[in-house]
Amino acid sequence: NSWDGSIEYKKARFSDIARENTAKVMKKVNADIACVIEADNRIALKNFDTHLLNSKYKHEMLIDGNDRRGIDVGLLSKFVFGEINTHIYEKVGRSTVFSRDCLELEVKISDDISIFFLINHFKSKGYDLDGRSSAKRTRQSEFVAKYLQKYDLTKDLVVVAGDLNDTPNSNPLKPLLDLNGLHDVLEIQYGSDISKRWTYHYNDFEQIDYLLISDKMKSLFLEAGVERRGMYNLRKLTTDSGGRVAEEEQFDTVTHWTNQASDHGAVWCTFDLDLF
Repeated sequence: NSWDGSIEYKKARFSDIARENTAKVMKKVNADIACVIEADNRIALKNFDTHLLNSKYKHEMLIDGNDRRGIDVGLLSKFVFGEINTHIYEKVGRSTVFSRDCLELEVKISDDISIFFLINHFKSKGYDLDGRSSAKRTRQSEFVAKYLQKYDLTKDLVVVAGDLNDTPNSNPLKPLLDLNGLHDVLEIQYGSDISKRWTYHYNDFEQIDYLLISDKMKSLFLEAGVERRGMYNLRKLTTDSGGRVAEEEQFDTVTHWTNQASDHGAVWCTFDLDLF
C-alpha cells in the first residue's frame, strides 16, 4: 500500500539483419504509400525510412494505440496528409473496440485527388479459449464498416488495410468482407485460389492480411500480389512432397525466424490514377 508507480514492458531488440530484411521487402514492393503493422512510434518510422530506405518517404504517421506493447499501425507516404482521425477511444461498455487502432488518414495525391486509408490490426486468435477474441474481431469489423458509411464507395478512393487476423470465409470478418462496394485486391487478382493469396502460415496456408478497396479504386486496379521473400522457411513451405524445386525462394539473408522481415507476407497493389 506504500508503493505508487507503473510497469512498462521491455522493448524487444531486433537484429540489424532483421531490420535490413524488412527494408529489403519494402524496397522490392516499392510502394508510394505503405501501410505498416506493429511499428513502435512515429519517430521510429522516420528513422527507419532515413537509415534503411534512403529517405524514400517524405511523410509518416503513427498514433500510439491501445496495445501496451507498443505494436501500433502507421503509414509512410510520398504524399502529404490531409485529415487524420484516430479511433482508439471507441468503446462498447467499458471495453475498447480496437486492440490497437483503426487509423484513418487522407493522403492527398494532388489538389484534386485524395485516397482515404483505414489501417487496422485486429485482435489475434491466440489464446482464444472462450471465443472472446472472435467476438472482438466481429465488433472491430462492424465498426470499420460503420466508418465506411461516410464515404461514397462508388466515387471515393478508399482503402481498408492491415492484418485482420482471420480468413476470408470467417464469420468475424463478414461485416466487412460482405460489404457492397468493397473488394479484396487478392481476390480480384487470383479469385478464390488461396494457394496464391496466402499471407501467413502456421498449420496451414491462410490469408489474414488485406487490402480492401472501394468500387472507384477497383476501376483503377492494375495488379496485386504478395511479397513473401522476407519470410523464413519459404523455400520449405513451397516445395512439394516430391521434393521438386520450390515455387518461391526466401531472400538469402533470411536464415532464421529471428532475422526474417516478418512472418507475414506483404500485400501490394498498383493502380493507374490517370484513369481517375
